[in-house]
Amino acid sequence: MELNETMVGDATVRLRRAHGQLAGVISMIEAGEDCVKVLTQLAAVSKALDRAGFKIVASGLRHCQEAQARGEAAPMPVEELEKLFLALA
Repeated sequence: MELNETMVGDATVRLRRAHGQLAGVISMIEAGEDCVKVLTQLAAVSKALDRAGFKIVASGLRHCQEAQARGEAAPMPVEELEKLFLALA
């Protein structure tokens, strides 16, 4: 299943935010910042990436359900989406 902007919605925004946060974490490490601050920001990056991934899987699931409701074949088996979801967990 190919992704497009309407399918992933705010996942792109979340990924851009995580990108900026990760750049900040790298800068903090290079500047010798406090370990607690660095790890706190790194945890925020990790959570943002997780949420973006879950958003993409949820969008795929919704897309498949909508296709089935129209009587069309789902673009991806639900089992494969489940496997992708579990890979994120």
